[in-house]
Amino acid sequence: MAEEIINRVANSKLKTIDLEDFYPKGQRILFDISDWLMEGLVLREKDFRNYVAEHDWSQYKDCYVALHCSTDAIVPDWAYMLISVQLQEYSKLTVIGNLKTLESILFAEIISKINVSEYKGLPVIIKGCSNKPVPANALVLLTQKLKPIAKSIMFGEACSFVPLFKHK
Repeated sequence: MAEEIINRVANSKLKTIDLEDFYPKGQRILFDISDWLMEGLVLREKDFRNYVAEHDWSQYKDCYVALHCSTDAIVPDWAYMLISVQLQEYSKLTVIGNLKTLESILFAEIISKINVSEYKGLPVIIKGCSNKPVPANALVLLTQKLKPIAKSIMFGEACSFVPLFKHK
């Protein structure tokens, strides 16, 4: 007679958080302003303002936009601010930086809104593998948010994890 296999992980108080579950839907766009600069390097205010005024901003509806300049131009802050004023009506979020910066800021907002009270006094695993681009910064922010309340924090999978923290 075969012994019944018992799933001890499923029967434990262990909680798993998969940040991939919080990944927001929406296209990510890297918006390079260098095309609007003279020779990609010099911002001429009148020309720049014309580009901003004539651009079809509606194409960024429900998108996440990262504003950046791919050249070594010195871009005044007001230029990014001017673009963000136009995008605010359409984009879900606009930041300055690359797509990694965008994801990091996006997840910082998400993690700030996660209610971690259900993890109070429990062992928690922050899931490691992901098919979506969950930034390392998000893992750090979540760990910091959980530390004051979780019994322990681990990283990885229930079958193979790295212990990070345990209350004494």
